[in-house]
Amino acid sequence: MPENLLTFALTVFTGFFAIMNPIANTPIFLGLVGDMNKAEKKRIAKKASITAFIIVLAFIVLGKFIFDMFGITIPAFKITGGILIFYVGFEMLQAKKSQLHHQEHIETDDGIAVSPLAIPILAGPGTIVTAMSNVTDASLIQIGIVIFIFALMIALTYLAFRMSDLIVKKIGNNLITVIGKIMGLILAIMGTGMTIDGIKLAFNL
Repeated sequence: MPENLLTFALTVFTGFFAIMNPIANTPIFLGLVGDMNKAEKKRIAKKASITAFIIVLAFIVLGKFIFDMFGITIPAFKITGGILIFYVGFEMLQAKKSQLHHQEHIETDDGIAVSPLAIPILAGPGTIVTAMSNVTDASLIQIGIVIFIFALMIALTYLAFRMSDLIVKKIGNNLITVIGKIMGLILAIMGTGMTIDGIKLAFNL
């Protein structure tokens, strides 16, 4: 059982890391905060991180209730979610800014912490789908693992945002782009796998 939980935890971590990608989101954060001072950047990063965590936590905890309320089946969710995650990954491979992650013409003020940083960059459809797909038929221990790992990812993202200037200076935009493409490939593969699982469940294969 512990080995199964470890495998589950690694799968969840990989999924969250690929879709949230703190390193790739760092230049986006810098572009949004503009010439703000360190204190303002810290406040924006903290507010965005906390908001994103609360949003995804709500979907994790209320996931089954949402499914029952709207009559959503697990196979349908896995198929649709898989297609959505594949789409995000494919766009990342094409070096495009996913429309599910980014918005244009953003005003640089305190509101950017909620939108677009918290929604949809950190807690976008892909992140929510990844979270819910891991808790749809999970045990309480597994749900706890998903919440813990997402909290860890939020902490890593907050840290990356706080160190954004240093990260971009040391790594460079080219390497960040390469990392983004690798994450896109991983997401596309995971999306395909999720869709296949959904089809198998739907047709009892």
